[in-house]
Amino acid sequence: MNRTLLLVGIGGFLGSISRYGLALWMTRFFPSSFPSGTFTVNIFGCFLIGLFYGLSERYDWFTPELRIFLATGFCGGFTTFSSFAYENISLLRLSQYFTFAFYTISSVALGLVGVIAGIFITKI
Repeated sequence: MNRTLLLVGIGGFLGSISRYGLALWMTRFFPSSFPSGTFTVNIFGCFLIGLFYGLSERYDWFTPELRIFLATGFCGGFTTFSSFAYENISLLRLSQYFTFAFYTISSVALGLVGVIAGIFITKI
């Protein structure tokens, strides 16, 4: 358990630093009102988590510890959007269409409501 926590923590640390660096780089070199840094991080994170899970299913050298480090740790620190996207793909693979739709719509809608509520509370 301690080893797993350490792997997740180190991966998350590296993912968070990578997220910050990539988002900063995108904003600096592609200035725009569009949030290109966050957008790029989210899409690239989705690609990475798909790559990591695909490799873990295909090759024996991709140990459970390496998957925890890369998928949960690094991708989790890089962007939780990648986990969200992977979980949705898993639901579709299992033909859980209602759960997929509910999870996707409610996550986006309630996430936005949560941000609005947090901002609102600070103005009371």
